[in-house]
Amino acid sequence: MTFDISGEARYVTDGGLETDLIYHHGLDLPGFASFPLLEHATGRDHLTSYYDGYAAIADRAGAGLLLESPTWRANPDWGATLGYDPAALDRINRTAIEFLRQFRQRWTGIDHVALSGVIGPRGDGYVAGERPETAEAARYHRPQIEAFAAAGADLAHAMTMTTAAEAAGIVRAARDAGLPVAISFTVETDGRLPDGTALGAAIDETADAGPVAYFGVNCAHPDHIAHGLDASATRMIAALRPNASRLTHAELDAAEELDEGDIPDLRVTLDSIRRDLPALRIVGGCCGTDARHVAALWDAR
Repeated sequence: MTFDISGEARYVTDGGLETDLIYHHGLDLPGFASFPLLEHATGRDHLTSYYDGYAAIADRAGAGLLLESPTWRANPDWGATLGYDPAALDRINRTAIEFLRQFRQRWTGIDHVALSGVIGPRGDGYVAGERPETAEAARYHRPQIEAFAAAGADLAHAMTMTTAAEAAGIVRAARDAGLPVAISFTVETDGRLPDGTALGAAIDETADAGPVAYFGVNCAHPDHIAHGLDASATRMIAALRPNASRLTHAELDAAEELDEGDIPDLRVTLDSIRRDLPALRIVGGCCGTDARHVAALWDAR
């Protein structure tokens, strides 16, 4: 399909994949990586059951479904810690899109089902670390994007971006690969990126690098996102995947138990910023959320 966020279709997407599988299903995910589940039947069954929950929400809500691949950690640095060389990463990133394509056939009654290849940051999703060079970021992320394109993804989606420079590199790589790309930044409690950049400024800098299908914010509570909603952000943000937890990233990183937040509070606080985002079309969740949270956000319980 052709994915066009400028149309009228609204899209349900999923919640906190890794936290759901770890804390609710007892899975061990070394490196916080879910892509190795694609390697065996039991893992694929877990993923199928997980995505089924969100497809059912989209069906009940009369919305489209944005299927996001379990590949947030499937890049060279993180992959190497799990024994994946470049050839193995290329294979698993293609497999992820092929898996989603097969899954799409389970829900043919949903009018719009798009396949998104997920890209994570090179480093930690909660810490900016050393500011990358845009050209180096493009080189680093290009193989994953090319694998998504070869496998037939509708778009790539870089999530939990902590710097505009890395996001801009991903946009350049996607442009070279001929694949539409979306960018979702994460923000701290003050509404700024982990490196201190204002959300709107990061969006503007990234947009200068090339075409972006849409911008979003993930892995932050709606109240935290609200602090970053300047003119550029309110005009451009089309996707939100919030946390229900109000904890800081540092607190979440150190937590030994899952903070699922308060579902009614999540709904109220998201609704409080929804009216300020005229382009918003995609809503899901992030760390600590599951199908219960997303169903509440769509009033599809």
